[in-house]
Amino acid sequence: MTQRPKSASAATTDTGGPTVLVVEDDESVRRALSNLFQSVGLDVQLFGSASDMLQSKLPANASCLVLDVRLPGLSGLDFQTELAKAKINIPIIFMSGHGDIPMTVRAMKGGAVDFLTKPFRDQDMLDAVGAAIERDRKRRETEKVVSDLQARFETLTPREREIFAFVSSGLMNKQIAAELGLAEITVKIHRGHITRKMGAKSLAELVRQAETLGVRRTKA
Repeated sequence: MTQRPKSASAATTDTGGPTVLVVEDDESVRRALSNLFQSVGLDVQLFGSASDMLQSKLPANASCLVLDVRLPGLSGLDFQTELAKAKINIPIIFMSGHGDIPMTVRAMKGGAVDFLTKPFRDQDMLDAVGAAIERDRKRRETEKVVSDLQARFETLTPREREIFAFVSSGLMNKQIAAELGLAEITVKIHRGHITRKMGAKSLAELVRQAETLGVRRTKA
C-alpha cells in the first residue's frame, strides 16, 4: 500500500533560508550533494528513499527537491506523481545515471525543473537548484497574495459579494441597482464598503482581485 505524502499545510517547518531536499539512496552521492549545497549557503535535508521523506515535515520556506529516478520502493517518477496528487507543488530536479528520452519526457511533462544525467557538473546542479528555488519563491508569493485576498473577501457580507461580482463585470451603479432592485445610493454605499474592505485603490484593481479570486457574476 502506497503511503500518501502529508499535506503541505499540515506538515511544514520553517528553517529560515532556502532548503534543498535530496532523495538519493547512494550515501556517497547524498554526502557530496549536501557539501555542494551547503557550500553556497543552502540548508539541506537528506533522505535515502521517498518513504523516508514522507515521514518528514516539508520546509515552510522556499525549497526544491533533488530526486533520483531509481530508488528503493517508490521510484522518483512515481513519487513525483504522488506529490502532484497531494497538491504538494515543490519544484523537482531529477537526476539519473540511466536516463532515457521517455523518462525525461515524463519527468518534464510532470513539471520537473530539470533532468540531469549523472555524472553532472556541480554548476549545472546549482543552476537548476537556483531556478527551482526561485520558482518556488514566486509560487509562495502568489499563494500568499491569493490567501490575503481570500481573507479580505471573507469579510464581505453576502450582499457585498453579490455587488462585487456585478462591479467586476463592468456594470455601473445604476445598472446594478436595476438588476438587484435596490436604490442607486444603496449600491454606491455597498461599493464603498467593498473597495475599503478589499483594499482596492481603483476599479481596475477590484477587477483584478475578482479575476484572481474567480468571482463571477451569476447569470439569472
